Amino acid sequence: MADKKLLRVDKLVLHFRAGSGVVQAVDGVDFDLDYNRAVVILGESGCGKSSLAKAILRLLPRNVASYGGQVFLEGKDVMSLSEEEFRQNIRWVGMSIVPQAAMNALNPVLKVGDQVAEPAMVHLGVSKKEALEMSRKMFQHVGVSVDFLERYPFELSGGMRQRVAIAMSLVTSPNLVILDEPTSALDVLTQANIFNVLKRIKRDLGVSFILITHDIATSSELADDVAVMYAGQVVEMSDAARFFSMPLHPYSQKLMSSVPRLRGTKELEFITGQPPSLINPPTGCRFAARCTMRYEKCSEEPPVFEKEGRKVKCWLHQ
Repeated sequence: MADKKLLRVDKLVLHFRAGSGVVQAVDGVDFDLDYNRAVVILGESGCGKSSLAKAILRLLPRNVASYGGQVFLEGKDVMSLSEEEFRQNIRWVGMSIVPQAAMNALNPVLKVGDQVAEPAMVHLGVSKKEALEMSRKMFQHVGVSVDFLERYPFELSGGMRQRVAIAMSLVTSPNLVILDEPTSALDVLTQANIFNVLKRIKRDLGVSFILITHDIATSSELADDVAVMYAGQVVEMSDAARFFSMPLHPYSQKLMSSVPRLRGTKELEFITGQPPSLINPPTGCRFAARCTMRYEKCSEEPPVFEKEGRKVKCWLHQ
């Protein structure tokens, strides 16, 4: 029987070698994602969000010190596949990515239509004519005129380049797309338009998304579930409705308290101190040094507790 979950990540680890030691960028991450759902991964810069995306897609640099755990896509253990099997059958076919900074991801000397068509030609084995027709359909889905197929990346605005990158990730019809800060360099109006495109794609094509961001306000537009990362670990996992109304982890609460509100006069809060070093993280709760509710037991390794169907890595919720 097929796995009911589209994606299941279990104890995923990705550590890098650096000049001063081993960076524990992703350290035992667990989460899952249902079909036609969107999970938003929130956290400060440097907490391991983009490294998590690389670990799931096996886009690994040369300085990997440790890489392991389990990743199941539609019930299939993709970590057991060879690199060539993963490249041919999983990456860009089962799941794809929209990277940060679309201008850097697109080849400046190739027409965008050819670049969107290339994954279909490589992974699906279709002709260039068929691939370009698939590109036209994808351009329509993301709200880009088919006339832009003949243009180069520098002729497009930032928002249009981002839509092209989204079309490229969808042209092979994967069930899962990872979005790594897709709106970080765009103005507010363009951000809203991109999120409207993503919501329409999710509704019309049934695609699931992993949205990696530190922008809490805009992420709520797409989120069905929320995972909060801190210092290489997921410290809270919840459905979006309950998370945005009542976050459980002290770090999540501080994040939500730092977001300006349109209504009300609540004073904004901030988190004192600095995140711990991922080369030598603390043995207990990694947020303990910055937490106003810590107590002696927080020096121990906090387990993951279930609280009414939610997960939170904190002793306050045992």
